[in-house]
Amino acid sequence: MTTKKILIVDDEAKVRKLIEVTLAGEHREILHAASGEEAISMARKSQPDLILLDIMMPGKYDGFEVCKVIKDDPDTSKINVIILTAKGQQVDRERGIAAGADDYFVKPFSPMELLDTIESILF
Repeated sequence: MTTKKILIVDDEAKVRKLIEVTLAGEHREILHAASGEEAISMARKSQPDLILLDIMMPGKYDGFEVCKVIKDDPDTSKINVIILTAKGQQVDRERGIAAGADDYFVKPFSPMELLDTIESILF
């Protein structure tokens, strides 16, 4: 089985670490980004198989904008994006899907449900 790269994008280091621990296992390389700008740069450079993306981040881009940039760029458009956010309103979910997200999880989320979704997308 080939190793899959997963980019975790969240401005809070403790949240990135918690998600990384949840995903720990064979065949996964975990990358981290703390801002939208860093996420876009890493997506272009590293070509991860999956991005787990927070919405509310400091800087030029929020998660919706990051998702749209990644999905609109031919070099990164095939990367799967799952939004992980505290923004649970239906309008936010619709914005995420409209931006091109493959799935949308509201924090706090079920680690098992997230793992099942990741497995179904990647393997």
